Amino acid sequence: MGLFVFTLEALYANIAGPLGHPVPNVLGHLGFAVLLIGFGHSALQMVGQREQRLRAIESELEVAREIQNAILPKDVPHLEGVDVAATYQPMTEVAGDFYEFLPVDDQHAGFLVADVCGHGVPAALIASMLKVAVQSVAASASDPGKLLAELNRALWGPLRGKLVSAAYLWLDMEEQRALYSAAGHPPLLHKNHDVQAIESNGLLFGVMAGAQYPVKEIRLSHGDRLLMYTDGASDPENAAGDSFGETKLSALLKEKVPAAELSERITAELHRWQVSPQSAKTALLGDPGPEQQDDITLIVMDVL
Repeated sequence: MGLFVFTLEALYANIAGPLGHPVPNVLGHLGFAVLLIGFGHSALQMVGQREQRLRAIESELEVAREIQNAILPKDVPHLEGVDVAATYQPMTEVAGDFYEFLPVDDQHAGFLVADVCGHGVPAALIASMLKVAVQSVAASASDPGKLLAELNRALWGPLRGKLVSAAYLWLDMEEQRALYSAAGHPPLLHKNHDVQAIESNGLLFGVMAGAQYPVKEIRLSHGDRLLMYTDGASDPENAAGDSFGETKLSALLKEKVPAAELSERITAELHRWQVSPQSAKTALLGDPGPEQQDDITLIVMDVL
């Protein structure tokens, strides 16, 4: 309507002028003002529509986050002689990290950690698929290599080119041992007298349907500590571009604190590590600092 009124005014001015009819200056200003009002109205309409769409998306993401949280374990397994603590901190409303427990009895349980390559809704949907896939292979809980191979075969079709890293640990407290296998995942950290990075990796899920996964046995004794994690706990960089890394995780692992407290200490150190000197100044002024760089999942197991 604004454009229509402005066009009429312009036509009148261009026709009436040559014909000798006076054209008041105010008419030109009025036509231009109507045009600007029309533009403003259209812009406000578009902004309003976008706000409505954003609110709808935020509402849907909140529902998705609640659903994703609902598929994660509510409690850690209660194993005889083991203190277990788990931490899960998504970077956004929904995450590509996933973890699951497969308890059998008070002396045997399996622990799975997985990380979908990528972020956001696509990664979260694949992480949700893992829940169903894990339940379908739970009968192989005591054999990490077999369980990961079956998981890979189950996910091979639905992944459609997406990749997933995973690590699985079977605790057998009756025989004081652990069995470990992984699919392209960061190493398991085992603290005994010192901290060792234990790798037993096969291919990432989604690379090859018939991939095989080697298994490593770990003997356990009083005072041992095990840490499973996703790369969100080792890859975050500080202002200088340095990664947090396994070295800092290993140093924290040596602290003589309960599993739950250690888990909190690691996440606190990770957040501090990502604060640059400049963001530290802005944090004093009420700025929360830089956003979390990746999803973080930690499972700490202390042999008591």
